[in-house]
Amino acid sequence: MRKPATARQDDVLSVLRSCDRPMTAYQILEQLQASEPDIAPPTVYRTLSSLTDQGRAHRLESIRAFVPCTCSHAGQVPVLAICGDCGTVEEHDGGDLLPLLNRMTRTGNFQSERHIVEIHGRCGGCAA
Repeated sequence: MRKPATARQDDVLSVLRSCDRPMTAYQILEQLQASEPDIAPPTVYRTLSSLTDQGRAHRLESIRAFVPCTCSHAGQVPVLAICGDCGTVEEHDGGDLLPLLNRMTRTGNFQSERHIVEIHGRCGGCAA
């Protein structure tokens, strides 16, 4: 019997929240298969797509991984600081960036639909 979409989303978010590092779709799949051996990759990908569309999770494009959303970003810009050493991700609210980003892209008649800023570097624990 198939699970309802909301239950599946809760399962995937639970897996993401249980890990302190970004996870790939296949790492999430592996975790879910422990209790649900028949779950298939397309199910996980569809669920992740839905969660990112809802703003409940973020896809880190640069490392092809996912993290749960920890802030409210209604009309804001999530800024994700990714540590290249330990892999932790800190989420910040970049609301002040939104007008600047919109001005920058409007000059080329580009209409933005989604804003996410990824910054790579080293966290305080690794930089020390």
